[in-house]
Amino acid sequence: MLVKVKQVLTAVAVSAALCSGVWAQAPAAAQGPQWKDRAEYDLVQSIQQATDPNKRLELLNQWKQKYPETDFKKVRAGFYLDTYEKLKDVPNVVTSANDLINADPKDVPTLVQVVALGYRLNSTDPSVLDMMNKAAQAIVSNIGNKPANVTDEQWKTQGPQTEAYAHRAQGWVAQQQKNMTEAHQHYSKSLEINPNQADLSYLMGQQIIGQKDENTYWIGLYHIARASVVEGQGAMPPADRAKVEQYLQKAYAGFHGSAEGLDQVKQTAKANVLPPPGFKIQSVKDITTQQAAKEQADMAANPKLALWKRVKEELMGEGGQQYFDNSMKEAAIPPLTGYLIEQRGKELVLGITDKAVPEVTLQLDAPMPGKAEPGTQLEFSDAIGKSYTKQPFMVVMEIEKKNIKGWPAAAAKKPAAKKPAGAKRKR
Repeated sequence: MLVKVKQVLTAVAVSAALCSGVWAQAPAAAQGPQWKDRAEYDLVQSIQQATDPNKRLELLNQWKQKYPETDFKKVRAGFYLDTYEKLKDVPNVVTSANDLINADPKDVPTLVQVVALGYRLNSTDPSVLDMMNKAAQAIVSNIGNKPANVTDEQWKTQGPQTEAYAHRAQGWVAQQQKNMTEAHQHYSKSLEINPNQADLSYLMGQQIIGQKDENTYWIGLYHIARASVVEGQGAMPPADRAKVEQYLQKAYAGFHGSAEGLDQVKQTAKANVLPPPGFKIQSVKDITTQQAAKEQADMAANPKLALWKRVKEELMGEGGQQYFDNSMKEAAIPPLTGYLIEQRGKELVLGITDKAVPEVTLQLDAPMPGKAEPGTQLEFSDAIGKSYTKQPFMVVMEIEKKNIKGWPAAAAKKPAAKKPAGAKRKR
């Protein structure tokens, strides 16, 4: 089984920094908001000290009944939320959470706690998802509202982490609602803000691959590659990372047709949390289509060369000898164009796909006149296939020299006779 991705809290330090306390605590000093009287203060103290959630709920209800209006509504909502969570009373947990949000919708630490609560509940109940999404949206909208106990310097780091945390939560909500397009939009935004989330990259990769859409499959591979290269903070544990690497190699080869290019994909993923513009991992289908298009273009531009390439591909394959025996041996070869590599008596050695690589030996009925320079382009027709070897590759053909065109006329001229040294001119 592959790595199990933790979808509950990302390892974001800021969430711990912002949520280190309980939901609500009675103020230690009577500054700012004021108690109605000593009795209200004593009642809240007893609520804070109560360990039995049922007893605490009873006291909370007394507080709400006796003091419907209080300067500490936010504190009371926090106590209710904490108590209902201990009682596993989800409907009232949601109600209390919404009361807490409404009491101070710009309090980022409280909003982070509500998001964390939604993860803990791990429920697809619409009311829970709505509560969690509402809190996450509020975090994004109020991310500039720095908590009082955090310095400006600390917020430069904690602020983006908190915003990324909120977008990830929105993505998780959308995922539970089966809206994967929106989920991946928020996940991508979270990764853009905080790239050090290897587990999120892996989660996205698996989800996209799981959709089995050939148009987006490569994007899933990219995210898996990203998960395998994240180092330091946010990286996967070594054992999990090794499993991700194994999975990546197998999935990539299956999609691309080979491991070729995987290292370049990983280098790109290491430098870019999301696929950069113009980047794509090609599928076997893509490669085949491109090769076919190139062959058609080659055929149009140089049909003789294209024909030879197809013939050579057949000869280099597993059934090369059978192909030669059935299609070329003692048969007329279609007209081809090659380049002279070596001239030796009644034989000419030519390269066709490469001017410097021998591929064809023409056995002539008579030597060609004179000498031609290596690289001379020759056209030949009506050659008869005689033999072939795969290693080293060579096709031997018989041909009449009259069927070779392009032999330079200068090579056929006889060199002028030199006069003997010291000969006297006649007067």
